[in-house]
Order: sequence, then structure tokens, then C-alpha cells
Amino acid sequence: MFSFVLAKAPYRISFFGGGTDYPAWYRENPGAVLATSIDKYCYILCRWLPPFFEEKNRVVWSQIELTQAVDEIRHPAAREALKTLGMEGIEIHHAGDLPARAGMGTSSAFTVALVHALYALNCRELDKMQLALESIRIEQDMTKENVGSQDQTISAFGGFNRIDFERDHEIKVTSIHSLRLSKLEASLMLFFTGFSRTASKIAQAQIDNMQKNNSILLEMYAMVDEGVKILTSESELAEFGKLLGETWKMKRRLAGTVSTDYVDYIYSNAISAGAIGGKLLGAGGGGFILFYVEPDLQPRVKERLSNLLHVPFKFEKRGSQIIFNGG
Repeated sequence: MFSFVLAKAPYRISFFGGGTDYPAWYRENPGAVLATSIDKYCYILCRWLPPFFEEKNRVVWSQIELTQAVDEIRHPAAREALKTLGMEGIEIHHAGDLPARAGMGTSSAFTVALVHALYALNCRELDKMQLALESIRIEQDMTKENVGSQDQTISAFGGFNRIDFERDHEIKVTSIHSLRLSKLEASLMLFFTGFSRTASKIAQAQIDNMQKNNSILLEMYAMVDEGVKILTSESELAEFGKLLGETWKMKRRLAGTVSTDYVDYIYSNAISAGAIGGKLLGAGGGGFILFYVEPDLQPRVKERLSNLLHVPFKFEKRGSQIIFNGG
């Protein structure tokens, strides 16, 4: 048994199909996303807490929690993961490359890295699908968060994938292999809007509106096929950027909380400076915004959005990893 374990799980960018990965949708309808993990990570250090401290458990995230019982832990994923595994006497430390509640799948990456680390601490192995499904179960069934199933899957598997969600809760991950991915990577720009939001509330509004948004969600699902076709055919890659713009228009119709006047202002500025298309990532409301911009026009877009933080990134392929364990 290891005395401590360090795990990391990547954050993600979702291009098309977001909203069709909620169980409330795909239990009755086809669901799929086209998404990639990126080289920005959540890090979780877990160790057995030495018996010299007054507290029985220690959880360090944006707060420091010192508790005698697992049930007293306020962080929902940490509490429920420990309960699932029947573990106590644990110290958990979290660090992340990106802020929480910003549309990059940070909460699910936390859960994936934590589950991976706790299993490793017990010298138990999980394959990538088991890791994804266990993380989904903790977030959806135990913490009762309004989250879909794509973030945990992308973070666990890593890579650029089409992910299909079946009615019987089966998940199929298909890796996209294309020489054009490097060109796509070079044509994407990521900016932080400067403010975060509570994704669960925005997601709940979208879930509540699913019945009346049925046709929109079916169109967004179909865009997954279109995105894959662009990447794997001779189509102009700029069509991918245009499709991002189309899915953003549709996403804004899912709920009034998806966009804001400020986000619309950012978007129009980027387009006028040369961006072909883009979208706000995650449930909406704030966080990170992604644009497709031809490389020669990127300095102009960066200058136009100089009040925002530009975040360079690369696609990553490995998914969640145990990067250190100590005996």
C-alpha cells in the first residue's frame, strides 16, 4: 500500500453536441459530443494522514477542511468518493491550472483525479472506462450535481474524441485521427472572460427546457457528425470555425442564462477582428470563450481582446494519470 499518490487529470474543450450528454436527454434521444482534452490539469495529492493530528481527515481546496468524520466534509466529490471507497484518515490536496466554474470541466477533472488517486492509494487499478463511469456515478447519483457525462469521460480518456452516449448508459469513445488536428490546434484561441459562474444553475435551466428545445438539441447532435466530417475530409478547415459559430447561436437559444451582454460584446469584437466563429465553453454565463482564427489574424484578435487573458494551449492525449506514488 502506498503512503501517498499524486494524480493529474486534464481539462477539456467541447466543440459540438454539448447538452446531449445529460442523462435526461440521452436516455430518450441520441447523444454525442466532439471534444478534446488539453494540456491544462487538475492535480490531486492523496496520502494517509499520520495519526498525530487532532483531525481524522484533511481536505485542502479553496478551503481547508479538518474533520473527524467523512460525512462532515463539505466538498461534495471528496465526501462521496471517500464514502464510496470506505476510506478515512485521508489527506487530500488540490491544485489546478485553471479556475473553477469556468466551462472547462474543472469539477469533473477534480473527481476523476481524486477517484484515480484514491484507488491507487489502495493499490487498486481502474481502466479508463471504469474511471469515467465511477466519476459519473459520484457526480450524478451521489452529489446530485446537474452535470452531463462528457467531462468525466474526456478527462479519464484524454485525446480528441467523438463520444456517444447510449440510452442504456453505455458510452462509446472513438478517437479522431487526422493530420489536420495540428492545424486546427494552431487555429484556436482561448480567452478568459474574467468571471466565473455556477454551472449547475445554468445547466438546470437547460434541463428544464429540454422538451421544448428538442429540435435544437437534435441539430446540435447532428453537428458532431459535421465536425468529424470536416476534420476527416478535404473540406476547408475554416468550415469548422463556421460550425462553432452555428452551434453557439443554437446554444444561446437553450436558456436565457447561457449568454450575457458582455459575452455578446466580446464575441462581436472577436468576429469583427477576424475570428471566423467561436463559442462560450461549458454551460454558459461566463468562463472561457473559444474562437477559430486563422493564424495570420490572431495578433489582431488578441489586440482587440487585450482586456481579456489569452490562454495558449495544446491538445493532449493521455488523460488521467498517476504521476507519482510513494511507498
